[in-house]
Amino acid sequence: MCRQWVTSACIAQAAHVLRRQFDYICFIANRLRLPVPQESHLPKRRPALGRALLGASLVLLTACTLPGPDAASRDGIFDPYEAQNRKVHEGSKRFDRKVLRPVALAYAETVPEPAQILVGNFADNLSVPGAVVNQVLQFDLEGALRNTIRFGLNSTLGFGGIFDVAADFGIEEDDSDFGETLAVWGVPEGAYLELPVLGPSTERDAIGVAVDLVLDPLNGIARPERHYLKAARIAARAGKRGRFAANVDSILYDSADSYAQARLLYLQKRRFELDQAAAGGEVDPYAELYGDETDPYSLLYGVE
Repeated sequence: MCRQWVTSACIAQAAHVLRRQFDYICFIANRLRLPVPQESHLPKRRPALGRALLGASLVLLTACTLPGPDAASRDGIFDPYEAQNRKVHEGSKRFDRKVLRPVALAYAETVPEPAQILVGNFADNLSVPGAVVNQVLQFDLEGALRNTIRFGLNSTLGFGGIFDVAADFGIEEDDSDFGETLAVWGVPEGAYLELPVLGPSTERDAIGVAVDLVLDPLNGIARPERHYLKAARIAARAGKRGRFAANVDSILYDSADSYAQARLLYLQKRRFELDQAAAGGEVDPYAELYGDETDPYSLLYGVE
């Protein structure tokens, strides 16, 4: 009962922070003389749907599969759904080969790299309010304050986040998601999953993705502005996929077993990120391979 009460309180606090962040976005847009939807023009809220999704996600937390004493491999990989995961992986590879990769390469070749970086900055700035919500849920008030200051600087002095002026002040991006929030709350990782199009995940992170979709600040912005902002996110991800095509292709198309390779790298990196977040560390052993800004899976599947 205590755990349920704490969870409900955290969700209520997240909703409050999310509303404050949206109000701040409207304030910044007014200062920049951008079109801002009035309260009467906002899309109709669906509190019942939001509560249902969040409630279902919380119920599913208790269903995360725990490995038996001999279920995990020597690498610590628990993959009881491997047969189905491999089918999904092959489907994602076909999608990448026929759709994502050609579009990303065309985007990278036609759009100048400085313009791609500006679009990426803008898209990254849009994700900061969601990170603030998760940091509040994790009781990481220092990180939430730092991200709020970063969002304010980039949204004003950086012209809506196009320029990363916060980095010039030494305030670097501190990303977070609901999968990390669940890990902080002590929810087990569960079994490895391969999600259609989204790619490598775990049972815990799959629930996190669903909740992050509900908490996305863009849900509170009316059309067509919301479509423009989401288009910027898609363009930014396509740009990253195109710029790092060689690294992603080496995993998907050059390795002897792309599924096993992707699974191993994803789990290693994700566990490292969560361990470092808990310990306050900042060193990433994969940064030299894939760059400081991303990993091959966010490039490939658009998951950040």
